[in-house]
Amino acid sequence: MIVMKFGGTSVESTAAIERLAGIVRGRLAEQPIVVVSAMGKTTNRLLEAANLAVAGKRVEALDKVESLRAYHHAEADGFGAATIIDEHFGELTELVRGLAILGELTPRSIDAISSFGERISSHVVALALKAKHVDSRTVIVTDERHTMAAPNYAETNERLKATEWGAITVMGGFIGSTLSGVTSTLGRGGSDFTASIVGAGVDAKEIQIWTDVDGMLTCDPTVLPGGRRVKSLSFAEAAELAYFGAKVLHPSTVVPAIEKNIPVLILNSRRPQVDGTRITAEGPVTTSVAKSIACKKNIALVNIQSTRMLMAHGFLRRIFEIFDRHETPVDMIATSEVSVSLTIDNFGKLETIAAELRDFAEVEIEQDKAVLCLVGDNIRWQPGVAHRVFRALDPVNVRMISQGASLRNLGLVVAQADLREAVERLHQEFFTDVDPEVFE
Repeated sequence: MIVMKFGGTSVESTAAIERLAGIVRGRLAEQPIVVVSAMGKTTNRLLEAANLAVAGKRVEALDKVESLRAYHHAEADGFGAATIIDEHFGELTELVRGLAILGELTPRSIDAISSFGERISSHVVALALKAKHVDSRTVIVTDERHTMAAPNYAETNERLKATEWGAITVMGGFIGSTLSGVTSTLGRGGSDFTASIVGAGVDAKEIQIWTDVDGMLTCDPTVLPGGRRVKSLSFAEAAELAYFGAKVLHPSTVVPAIEKNIPVLILNSRRPQVDGTRITAEGPVTTSVAKSIACKKNIALVNIQSTRMLMAHGFLRRIFEIFDRHETPVDMIATSEVSVSLTIDNFGKLETIAAELRDFAEVEIEQDKAVLCLVGDNIRWQPGVAHRVFRALDPVNVRMISQGASLRNLGLVVAQADLREAVERLHQEFFTDVDPEVFE
């Protein structure tokens, strides 16, 4: 048994769904479980409709829903999905009307409305494949943290083991339900996570993530085109890359796969003949120092300093209690005796956090920053890596540096305006002469 996850671009049109069907039918012998995202940009459009509704723009919200209904009919009616589409959009229309009356969008209602994309697309793909359909909400059980729910693995695994799978089974990614049956979601990008949860739960042979790129690349193509394909890497490297911005893989995806030692493949649904990237517990033996450069844009650098804390204990505890209380995660950190620099990508409560920090420290916030992270298992074994990095970045002002505890990543903060130049210089330094067994 294998799990095959297809992203939004792989189900965005009639042609895309037909390509998907051809790929899946070629793997019938492996009893595929197909996990799908919403068609195209459906989730974004659903949330736009919801926001219009609560803003008092009821007509505009309903017009957006009808536009979305027309899109689904245009791309999916050929698979016999007209009735299913209308049933779901009837329910969706009533929900949007209710939001317009209430004038409030809660996390629970966000989950309810954003679930429709995967609920519809999974039915459409099941019809296209003439496959068994499983409502993910009946098997993926989560806690009640709506919009970013965490799976209840014990209950989920029990339900997955008890499910009768078809020769092909289709289910929606991203969505689940609480123990009381309320619809929940795993957060944006959660379809990858669903695939990994299901794969681990059914002891799949492998988990395939089908997207619109040839696999993991040595750099983000939206920052610097022309990167090399990474043929294989370790779970640990993949996790670092995903967390620091590699968009082809959700950061949580590899967690269940690691626990069960299930290989994860990144493949291109538009070019299925390409071997993609294979992620396994242990990466290949290679002479190459790094595997890729990950990037995160729109970062804030928070510098916190307090000479009053010299030789005093509790400075870090006070800082991180504030971030914890405001549910704002920290990406990278660098510390000294009386100062801390850290990066965040969630600015929603930044001013409140800064105000509380100023009770005991000086705080400086630098906006429009970017994180770039050189990742590779060999970084920890190779002397002189930092020297090579700073030599390559000589003209670029580096605002912060942090090496992860794993010693397999070297993270830097630069001005967002300098990101492309920094990536290009590092790419030339580390990926000009590479191991052909690992890179293409």
